Amino acid sequence: MNYSDLSVWAFLMILAVLLFSLLLGNVLRRFVPALKKTLIPASVIGGLLLLIISTITYYCTDNYFFDYNVFGGNGADGKLGGMAVLELITYHCLGIGFVASGMRTSKKKFDKKRAGEVFDSGLTTVNGYLIQAFFGLAVTLVAAGLIHTDGLISAAGILLAFGFGQGTGQAMNFGNTFEDYGFEGGGNFGLTIAALGFLVACIVGVIYINVMRRKGRIKIDDSQRANCLADYEDANEIAVVSSMDKFTVQVGIVLAVYAVSFGIMYGLSKLIPSLATTLFGFNFFIGVLLTIPVKALLNKLYEKKYIDRQIVNNFMMDRIGGFAFDLMIVAGVAAIRIPLLASYWGVLLILAVVGALVTVFYVNFVCKRRFPEYRHEQFLAFFGMLTGTASTGMILLREIDGAYRTPASENLVFQNVPAMVFGFPLMFLANYAPKSDLSALITCIIVGVAFVVLNIALFRSRIFKRRKPISIATTDTDSGQTSDEIVAESASSDGSLGSEE
Repeated sequence: MNYSDLSVWAFLMILAVLLFSLLLGNVLRRFVPALKKTLIPASVIGGLLLLIISTITYYCTDNYFFDYNVFGGNGADGKLGGMAVLELITYHCLGIGFVASGMRTSKKKFDKKRAGEVFDSGLTTVNGYLIQAFFGLAVTLVAAGLIHTDGLISAAGILLAFGFGQGTGQAMNFGNTFEDYGFEGGGNFGLTIAALGFLVACIVGVIYINVMRRKGRIKIDDSQRANCLADYEDANEIAVVSSMDKFTVQVGIVLAVYAVSFGIMYGLSKLIPSLATTLFGFNFFIGVLLTIPVKALLNKLYEKKYIDRQIVNNFMMDRIGGFAFDLMIVAGVAAIRIPLLASYWGVLLILAVVGALVTVFYVNFVCKRRFPEYRHEQFLAFFGMLTGTASTGMILLREIDGAYRTPASENLVFQNVPAMVFGFPLMFLANYAPKSDLSALITCIIVGVAFVVLNIALFRSRIFKRRKPISIATTDTDSGQTSDEIVAESASSDGSLGSEE
């Protein structure tokens, strides 16, 4: 091997440029007042800078910036080109980030009211995906049927739910899958929707904060939650530095789980070849599912005293996940090929506007009724997540709840469990939708029906209110309570998981 060969340095040079653009984006965000006020994440700013450079380079030299030999070339010689490496980074960082998040341990127990709010948060998240998918499909069904845009398929609109609702990784995964059904530039279409989603999250979020502040309904919270030792490690954890660094252990666990998830996907794809594309598109979900038995095994080893110190560190797992998601976003935005989207810009802009409007309306409607005690905090958290990522939701939330005094931040974290339970089966529809115009229409109808059903579940306590029984004021000799008091207690409990406003 010749270490002076550019191919030896290609991958490291791509990583160096991506991370440098992240640093530059953070510097610009801190020192350019206009950017600071928009609350656009540094990863998005860094990705947009690389996208601008790459697009200018293409129109000047007919090569994208990452197609030069120092980044691996354009793939013409059969090797993996630089732009393809960006897509691989986006794909794998999605899975690694989810595995790291899934490996976090939680000892927190909720009372009935908080459990109901977490359950409702998961339903709200899934309903957000569904309403985005429904209106996205409606737009592209009309566009493909009436406008006849070259290369556009009727099912393209479902990418609105992945781009806005789940970010660059999933949008690219399904966009690339759609290319097998004739959707030219599907991966780039999904990445562009995700990039537009980040801009919508920040722009609309800032407007909402300013409007509500002028009306006196919210106040900007500059306070920060004080950190303590418990934020960095729990009792009885392994040493930070011993024969192996603690951070090395955390990275090893995450990559080992992700490697096993690959083995599961590979094995199943050999047994059922027709599901290979679908299985590998759900790399993040299979990785998260695998963390459940891994954590259960570790807990059993702790109980049996085979392991006397806790191995997993939540703080470091958060850092691994944060790094993976930052890298995923900057690589995903930089991987967009603007020239491939020339004929789609009208549809993309319509999808972005429609997605922003329906998400604002629905999230505000839900937060006003299901989370009245902290509706504005929960709105910003949900809206940021349903147009960008969970990190975007946290960025918006910190503007008015910097010390996390409300449960909004917890709802954002713990909603993942009910959201996956209800949302995962519906994600298989994304593989059915692009098969034909009819399948796209059927998918749109199914999504609409599922949205109605899950909203009935979300507003169950309002829809299925119990009538107060008429009672005569008598005294219970055992409890000392009057029957009216017993009825009042019974009426205050609606028998559901959610709290009534």
